[in-house]
Amino acid sequence: MRKIIWTMSVSVDGYMEGPNREIDWHMVDDELHRHMNGWIGRASAFLEGRVTYELMAEFWPTADQDPAATPTIVEFARIWRDMPKVVYSRTLEHASWNATVAHDVVPAEVHALKAQPGGDIVLGGSNLGAEFARHDLIDEYRLYVHPVVIGRGKQALHPSDAKIPLQLVETHTFGNGVVMLRYERSPSRLASAPPP
Repeated sequence: MRKIIWTMSVSVDGYMEGPNREIDWHMVDDELHRHMNGWIGRASAFLEGRVTYELMAEFWPTADQDPAATPTIVEFARIWRDMPKVVYSRTLEHASWNATVAHDVVPAEVHALKAQPGGDIVLGGSNLGAEFARHDLIDEYRLYVHPVVIGRGKQALHPSDAKIPLQLVETHTFGNGVVMLRYERSPSRLASAPPP
């Protein structure tokens, strides 16, 4: 069965963006971008909230047409544009770039999506991540901790009542100081989880 992998870049103090939605503190250099392209390129779908989708759709559909674009940017533009996407929104009626719109997170529908053949599914966004966590639908949490304290902003996961035991399965330190922390649900949790 495919896994749902929630991924997020965060500051050391746990924020995913500043108080005015700033992400200029993200330290995505070529090494980190190649790493992201590598594992995301093997996925089979993106699950995004409206805000994440609109942010991505402002830049990535034509990013590879810029003569100054690096090979990693060209590669990711193609990955994002071609990858099937589900955009969760109560206000959008239509989304472009190989995307469909879902108005609510319905666990049975998510389990059916996971049961389809193909690569893992990449989940992005703070509010959507919290909603998936609330329904215990995330199989892996992949955080990229950037070496900066920003003081205030939006939390990586919107507050919820979810309490999910995790097990650290991998760490990786990049040359720019970013650290990847990769967690899976703990085996005891998986063994006791009800079938989908």
